[in-house]
Amino acid sequence: MKNIIIASTSTLSSEGYLDYLLPALQLHFQNCKTILFIPFARPGGISHKEYTELVGMAFAKINKKVTGIDEFDDATEAIKNATGIFTGGGNTFVLVSQLYKYNLMDILSQAIKKGTPYLGTSAGSNICGLTMQTTNDMPIVYPSSFQTLGVVPFNLNPHYLDPDLSSKHMGETRETRIKEFHAYNSAPVLGLREGSWLDVKGDKIILKGDLTARLFRQNQNPEELESGMDLSFIN
Repeated sequence: MKNIIIASTSTLSSEGYLDYLLPALQLHFQNCKTILFIPFARPGGISHKEYTELVGMAFAKINKKVTGIDEFDDATEAIKNATGIFTGGGNTFVLVSQLYKYNLMDILSQAIKKGTPYLGTSAGSNICGLTMQTTNDMPIVYPSSFQTLGVVPFNLNPHYLDPDLSSKHMGETRETRIKEFHAYNSAPVLGLREGSWLDVKGDKIILKGDLTARLFRQNQNPEELESGMDLSFIN
């Protein structure tokens, strides 16, 4: 049975890394002593080691050890043998490119679908959808495919932002960009606002956090979905 947390972000304003999620993560990873961390999206150009150390400090607060996937000689076996997996944020193009480079996309998808507890934040959440085509990130590298894990039957837009009506900015909004996606693609897109996450247990997908999420479907008006709703109807 799938057991996934798909979070919009790792860090809320004026809080520490993963702090807002720690109560949920303590339950989510309750049967795991060690979390396998995938740092491939590495934000801000930090090294994989530095990123893994940051994650390790956060998980130490709930008495969990973290090991980076690049510490293993065989990354495929590391995923297959992991008791819990976390893929962090950064650049989704870099993350997807690396997962394909090392032939890990299908292996990771299979592990999650078999029930290995998984946490994704930001880019690590983007890849839970059908494709990465609704990411906010710049295409700084060229992945071999846009297809991602497909552990939920729709696409995601983490860090979803509503238009700021007081701003003088007249450029594209997130809603505009998602409508552009729907000019060429039919997959539903869920906009996850900061502090929101999806709790996936089997086929049930529950929206968590204090805010609503925004659902976009091709040729339909966007819909606001309340926290606590089961979103398994989206496909």
